[in-house]
Amino acid sequence: MADADRMAKLEARVEDLAGRLQQREDELDVRKLQYLYGYLIDKCLYNETVDLFTDDGQVRFFGGVWKGKEGVRRLYVERFQKRFTYGNNGPIDGFLLDHPQIQDIIDIEADGVTAFGRARSMMQAGRHKDYADPNNPMLQARQWWEGGIYENVYKKVDGIWRIHILNYLPQWHADFDTGWANTRPEYMPFPKQTYPQDPTGPDELIADAWLWPIHKVVPFHMKHPVTGREIVPQRWQGDIDREKAARAGGG
Repeated sequence: MADADRMAKLEARVEDLAGRLQQREDELDVRKLQYLYGYLIDKCLYNETVDLFTDDGQVRFFGGVWKGKEGVRRLYVERFQKRFTYGNNGPIDGFLLDHPQIQDIIDIEADGVTAFGRARSMMQAGRHKDYADPNNPMLQARQWWEGGIYENVYKKVDGIWRIHILNYLPQWHADFDTGWANTRPEYMPFPKQTYPQDPTGPDELIADAWLWPIHKVVPFHMKHPVTGREIVPQRWQGDIDREKAARAGGG
């Protein structure tokens, strides 16, 4: 083999390895970004949470879409911070809001500046009885579980990965003492109005939002790694009939 051919193969090999290394580093950076999001939300560090997003980012959450940095801040600071921690940017005694980030799957697009991620959160939350506010129904003593799925989009801006679309879809809720077999309907009410009618509301409502005991699959951003086909679940006819009957009856 000529020296020129040998050098060309070596350069191609180095280029391939450099690309694969960059992809792995990007995956790790996106994973750390998502994990940090969980830690910040845990401790009600809402200002720092907003800083994780792109300027044109959005949050899809509980039947609503909060758009742009202004919308993201409206959700985390104007809604969550004022409701959960009396406007304090940080944890307060007696309030628990743990958001473990687990089972993450990160995929970097060929452009190197876009990524998709799927992850799960198993949240434990509650307010201690000694720190409840009897005059505020949102601040009563309670303890509950929540399970949810993220299907997020990330963007690398100026060399730094940021959250572009945080798409969090709660899968189930349960009071700690009675469990998920007894979850009441609309455990966490979806928003009914958009901003500015609701001063902290979303810019847009999501029509097909659902909560447990309705049980559907959050669409996967990736295809099946073995078959290469889209991952599309079959919807049981009994559940379809039940939904149609509920809509017809106004339920």
